[in-house]
Amino acid sequence: MLRDDDTLFTALIARDPSYEGFAYVGVRTTGIFCRLTCPARKPKRHNVVFFSCKDAAQDAGFRPCLRCKPLDIRRPTSGALETLRDRIKAEPDRRWSAEDVKALGYDPSTVRRAFQREYGITFAQYARSQRLGLAVNTLQQGGSVMDAQLDAGYESGSGFRDAISKLIGDAPIRTPVRQILTAQWLDTPIGAMLTVVDDAGVHLLEFAERKALPTEIERLRKRVGPICFGQHAMLDTLARQVEQYFAGRSITFDVPVVQKGTGFEATVWDALRRIPAGATRSYGEIARFIDRPDAARAVARANGANQVAIIVPCHRVIGADGSLTGYGGKIWRKQWLLEHERRLAATFSKG
Repeated sequence: MLRDDDTLFTALIARDPSYEGFAYVGVRTTGIFCRLTCPARKPKRHNVVFFSCKDAAQDAGFRPCLRCKPLDIRRPTSGALETLRDRIKAEPDRRWSAEDVKALGYDPSTVRRAFQREYGITFAQYARSQRLGLAVNTLQQGGSVMDAQLDAGYESGSGFRDAISKLIGDAPIRTPVRQILTAQWLDTPIGAMLTVVDDAGVHLLEFAERKALPTEIERLRKRVGPICFGQHAMLDTLARQVEQYFAGRSITFDVPVVQKGTGFEATVWDALRRIPAGATRSYGEIARFIDRPDAARAVARANGANQVAIIVPCHRVIGADGSLTGYGGKIWRKQWLLEHERRLAATFSKG
């Protein structure tokens, strides 16, 4: 159900991302319709009309904005970010310099900020992580340290060893005998997510802005093993299922989850996965469901310790009074996910 116009206009002025995909604004003076997060200058209150979907806006005769691109599934990002990310994917072994960025027509400082906003790291760090991931893949497939060093673009053997050690916590010469977790970025309509997998399944899936992410990565290193950016079949499966979820084509995940925790945490995480999409539960309700009616606070802690977002749906837990309680990925994303799933559940129930 579409919110009242006053609420939506306030969201438009604030560029509130929680309405992404659920509300659009048409500007009568231009005949254009936009996302509420559009960076264009905001119109006057009496010149706008709101729609619950993009089809309704088009049926009313409005054309899609060329700046915020409301017809695209993914939210618009910096053109520099998209171009450079594609170039890194095409040339993962290339060592990028500020001059290379300038040659493509982009300002290095602008590029740096774009990558920091989306991934929490600079362009140079993003490129280096992908380059080193390629090198570790070479080592895991039986290649020599020298081959991996050249793949990573390092002339200095010691410099390469230091970089690998910081990334995966081990020297390259010992890498082939250890199981290495593979990390990669996934792009979603509500922000980039970091995922870590291995042959057994998904160990971590978190939004880049989650404050606890560095702590979770360090905990994962200690509990399971070293982590490296790279390619993995499990990543391909996960990326496909995440894309289908956000595109509204699927509401379930069957990729295996292997995050490690205490017995109690595992019980709570299993209970979270039993909450139907489109529904919510309070901490107290979950505590009673697992036959620990006095453990609502412990349930809350276990809920917060979950590091596989969306698949283990900790966002479906709300306060006893119905309020949206704390969510590491930010409250607006929790609201977005709940609304997205409510609509998906309604759609699939009709089918």
